[in-house]
Amino acid sequence: MYTSQTYREIVKQVILGYAKLKPSHGDIRLEPVFDETRDRYALMQVGWDRGRRVRENLIYVTLQDGKIYIEYDGMERSITEDLTSQGIPQNQIVLAFLSDFQKVPVG
Repeated sequence: MYTSQTYREIVKQVILGYAKLKPSHGDIRLEPVFDETRDRYALMQVGWDRGRRVRENLIYVTLQDGKIYIEYDGMERSITEDLTSQGIPQNQIVLAFLSDFQKVPVG
């Protein structure tokens, strides 16, 4: 059985994997941001592209009530796929960026 600590570690490892990627253009770095005290995990992109400043959130995940809430997922491949491939049950992932009307079960 998975615990909150296990979820924390899996979420961090998935985000750290994304942070190793190199954006296809611009001088942009990917920076993981972890707040383990409040169970908030993010991936930011920061830098310059074509003379413009880039500063955007790519992923924002929270852990609450024993579940993983995907608050924002701006990745080409959904972070949900990577979390489930690491063994997190689909029923423990909430797509919080969807309204109740739009929500469908993961998977």
